Amino acid sequence: MCLAVPMEIIAIADNVADVEIGGVKRQVRLDIIDEAPAIGDYVIVHAGFALRRLDRADALETIKLFQEGLNLELL
Repeated sequence: MCLAVPMEIIAIADNVADVEIGGVKRQVRLDIIDEAPAIGDYVIVHAGFALRRLDRADALETIKLFQEGLNLELL
């Protein structure tokens, strides 16, 4: 099973974004995202790529569901 995780963009350089969730930081490619994101936006991340932008409220709700279902602390 694969999971796509909502992560917040904290920096963008060239076509790579630094993203973060729960203290975990990663770099992801922006080559296939549906619309250009900005710092502070949430994106769905899978396999090192940002797939699409998410509305902030939707991203936070998804993160909340992950926390409840998997007993994680992400925020």
